[in-house]
Amino acid sequence: MTITDPRSLLYGQGSLTPEEAQALAAQTLTKCDDGELYLQYTASEAFLFDDGRLKTADYSREGGFGLRGVSGEMTGFAHANELSAGAIKRAGETLKLIDPTTQSLAAPPRKNNRHLYTDASPLDLIPFEKKVALLEGIDAAARARDPRVAQVSASLTGSWSVVEIVRPDGFVATDVRPLVRLNISIVAESNGRREMGTYGVGGRYLYDTLFDDSTWNTGIDEALAQALINLESVDAPAGEMTVLLGPGWPGVLLHEAVGHGLEGDFNRKGTSAFSGRIGERVAAPGVTVVDDGTMADRRGSLSIDDEGTPTSENVLIEDGILKGYMQDRLNARLMGVEATGNGRRESFAHAPMPRMTNTFMRAGNDNPDELLSRVKNGIFAKSFGGGQVDIVSGKFVFSCTEAYKIENGKLGAPIKGATLIGDGPTALTQVTGIGDDLELDRGVGVCGKGGQSVPAGVGQPTLLVEGLTVGGTA
Repeated sequence: MTITDPRSLLYGQGSLTPEEAQALAAQTLTKCDDGELYLQYTASEAFLFDDGRLKTADYSREGGFGLRGVSGEMTGFAHANELSAGAIKRAGETLKLIDPTTQSLAAPPRKNNRHLYTDASPLDLIPFEKKVALLEGIDAAARARDPRVAQVSASLTGSWSVVEIVRPDGFVATDVRPLVRLNISIVAESNGRREMGTYGVGGRYLYDTLFDDSTWNTGIDEALAQALINLESVDAPAGEMTVLLGPGWPGVLLHEAVGHGLEGDFNRKGTSAFSGRIGERVAAPGVTVVDDGTMADRRGSLSIDDEGTPTSENVLIEDGILKGYMQDRLNARLMGVEATGNGRRESFAHAPMPRMTNTFMRAGNDNPDELLSRVKNGIFAKSFGGGQVDIVSGKFVFSCTEAYKIENGKLGAPIKGATLIGDGPTALTQVTGIGDDLELDRGVGVCGKGGQSVPAGVGQPTLLVEGLTVGGTA
């Protein structure tokens, strides 16, 4: 999709012009504290190659708008999958139901000329045949690696979205957002036993990286290695013990069990374990947690958030002390602080709320091998799968997809069926070692909240945590 002016996809149908959009935003939001007209056009595709054949090849295009008005704590929101002046006028009738403001309109976001990713679309730069051939090649190469490979699944997804935020004060901001992802899943079988390994990679860039031989061959090697290791796994032990968390993707536990509790809406309402605790110690010394939406090409990054605010590097916890929360415009205004660029929405059909971007713990000074040597009896959790989290309390249950026993400071047998049980606020205080090996995930995270899903990034260094409960089968 080669488009000289991406905004033409929002205004090029003849039923809406930029001037009309600005006039309608001013007209419909005149009695509001804040709000915006959010325009969006998205093209996306998904390919799934499974069990030796192409099973899915989807392509879709969608455009629409969301109109939001805010007065005090009250929000009025209407949307439609139609980009026309008439539809926006009809949506404006909804905003007449909210109480008119007694305040002046909130100041617009600061302008931003930073671009964290390309404007080009990944979808049409590589032909359909090459995308299918890539997945076929992954399937064939994985099966040739080892005779124990019983099943291979490979998927390729891409999207390209043009968004524009139009405010009643004349502020207009536009962003063009690419997103790609490659996933590989391998099932290995031996002596009647089957185990799975997975690998994923992606980000806000074009398909080129995913089509590089080294990228997908690394994916095959790592997914296969995980599957083969799990074939040798034994039942996981159970009880309270020391847990060594690996770097990178295990940061999803931090994201879920701690990150959501640091979002502004939960803290404004007083329902988070971190509410009213700015300036207090909430974690062990050395623990610094950051949400950073400014990292180039990262899956969770945005040049501007979905309210037009530039994203930023937000230090949430510094050396164990709570410093701040992630804020959208509404909660920031009601709490008397600045918006942090964390107002996000799944699409034009959703109102924004405070959400994470790329959330991670910064590196410490400990050598990971030395951290391992400290553990006399525990487990090493290298990778996680699914989990359940109570956002308000931070209580979590996470299953390990690759984990090992630790005995007398050395890795032992791989284990299966291990789950980690605890709560995020407590776990932060039980960190006794922070590795110098910070890694970010490879770009596959999806965050859910309030019925909305958005791409997000996680990360952490190797972490030593005392007193976590391990649920096992041994």
